[in-house]
Amino acid sequence: MARSNPAEAVKNLFKTPELKSKIGFTLLALVVYRIGAHITAPGIDVRALIEFFQNQQSGGLLGLYDLFVGGGLSRATVFALGIVPYISASIVFQIMTAVVPQFEKMQREEEGRNKITQYTRYMTVGIAVLQAWGYALFTESLQGAVLHPGFGFRVEMALFLTTGAMFVMWLGEQITERGVGNGASLLIFFSIVERIWPSIGQTWAYMQTGTTAPFKLIALGIVMVGVVAGTVAITVAARRVPIQIPQRTMARGRQRESAKNFIPLRMNAANVMPIIFAQTVIVVPGTMAQFSKSATAQTMADYMQPGTWMYFVVYAILILFFTYFYTSIIFNPIDIAENLKKQGGFIPGVKPGARTAEYIDRVVTRITLPGAVFLTAIALLPMLISDAINVPFRFGGTSLLIVVGVGLDTVQVVQQQLLIRKYDGFMKKGARVRFRDRA
Repeated sequence: MARSNPAEAVKNLFKTPELKSKIGFTLLALVVYRIGAHITAPGIDVRALIEFFQNQQSGGLLGLYDLFVGGGLSRATVFALGIVPYISASIVFQIMTAVVPQFEKMQREEEGRNKITQYTRYMTVGIAVLQAWGYALFTESLQGAVLHPGFGFRVEMALFLTTGAMFVMWLGEQITERGVGNGASLLIFFSIVERIWPSIGQTWAYMQTGTTAPFKLIALGIVMVGVVAGTVAITVAARRVPIQIPQRTMARGRQRESAKNFIPLRMNAANVMPIIFAQTVIVVPGTMAQFSKSATAQTMADYMQPGTWMYFVVYAILILFFTYFYTSIIFNPIDIAENLKKQGGFIPGVKPGARTAEYIDRVVTRITLPGAVFLTAIALLPMLISDAINVPFRFGGTSLLIVVGVGLDTVQVVQQQLLIRKYDGFMKKGARVRFRDRA
């Protein structure tokens, strides 16, 4: 595929006032978000919190949450909850839309979608209040973390964090409406990317002190390039199912031949969600042992400690399960078959209706397996590399999938904006990131 001059493509971004304004607004909103993510909430000794998080496994639930908010949780900032409450509420209603007929019907109408959006905001407030109150109790449990513990501190912390979460939700919606790309995804993207530079500095310090050998870092760099390339390939990989839709336009008294097209069925349709669900579930034994003080729960938690063979096996099984589970929720072959039938389209060699839905479901089931195996490998890779090379960060997993996915989506949006305005995009051919065909 021929490519245009990258420097010229970047110049084209600022030749159109509307696109220039969108990019400027997005950058300004992200700067505001990152400033708020460094303002500490009152009544907290941040040093005690940072020390606690440094002693925790980064694969735990708190480590995952802290990753999504750019370290705001470990610093007790006013944006400590970040965009996570809004994403959690969105996932809940996404699942309800798939399993509850009333919500499924609402999703098909514009007024119904507006109501679902409103319900999502209300649930975001509820989730933020619960998480803020739980975070206040958590900080009180750490010795020396809270200057004046008590009911007043909990109310104050809940008020600050809930307000911060609502502002972040509003900021994400503004980016989506007035900026470039999906606001919630970009907030998480920059929260993850921001932590790259401190990790590079720590790695350099490890090398200077002799903790990590230089040749190991070179090997790590090679592995990182390969993993990123594989992640990009799997993210855009899709099985293209050919379809034909008859043209209704008459030309000289005769109907035109049917238009040939395809349905792109993505190999990794679930994206990063299976890893998030698996990480949420696998920390349950440790959480139960911490709060129940039961000997049985403690024994189970010891078996499930990160780095043990039981942890890796259960973690892999959970990712495989949630990959199929979440794909079945977000992907409905019956709806695709019905919409195709309404347009008069069909898959060559397959009868319209139920047979088409069965065929699509069978194809999705087949291509989901390699996607699930890939997710499992990406999730386990950072832990194995971190232990083998002894570096102060974990490369891969959830963060890599989010960065790659959001980056590709944002490039696609900018590409479409450039082509609409008759400029050469980042690639001369194709207004969007092309899917790679997988049989």
